[in-house]
Amino acid sequence: MSGRAVVTVLVLAAAISGGAMYFLQVWGLYDRLPATDRLTVATADGPAEFRVTDFRGIDSDSSPLRRRACFTLHAAEGLIPYPAPTPLNAPRWFDCFDAERIDRDLAAGRADAWLVEADFAWGFDRVMAVYPDGAAYLWNQMNVCGRAHFDGRPLPPGCPPAP
Repeated sequence: MSGRAVVTVLVLAAAISGGAMYFLQVWGLYDRLPATDRLTVATADGPAEFRVTDFRGIDSDSSPLRRRACFTLHAAEGLIPYPAPTPLNAPRWFDCFDAERIDRDLAAGRADAWLVEADFAWGFDRVMAVYPDGAAYLWNQMNVCGRAHFDGRPLPPGCPPAP
């Protein structure tokens, strides 16, 4: 076999592998979440259900950080503030979720961050940003316990034992 044929086979194999990897990361590993009209959220009095409309969401079993959702939240009271929200990017095709805009709006006080569920998986919290008009965005985020554990540092006081 000539060198040119070997190089052609290697380049084609790399291109096919790269394309498959891109597809799986951006499209293939995500599932659309079923539409819902209720969202259970942590409150000072314990979990409570709140009415939502226009729910669109995605998630993936490949990582606890891949959940994103956009919806309108109605009459949420007693929510628990989330101290360090960091919305994570969503795939470009999930166009209702703009992490950079949400992050800017949280920093500028145009939206507020609330805890949805603490430690839904060890080291990960579910968080949402809510705007005054009720527009809301949900994502999963590593909490301080998870960051310390996965960075190899000692767990901060108050963290449950790592699994």
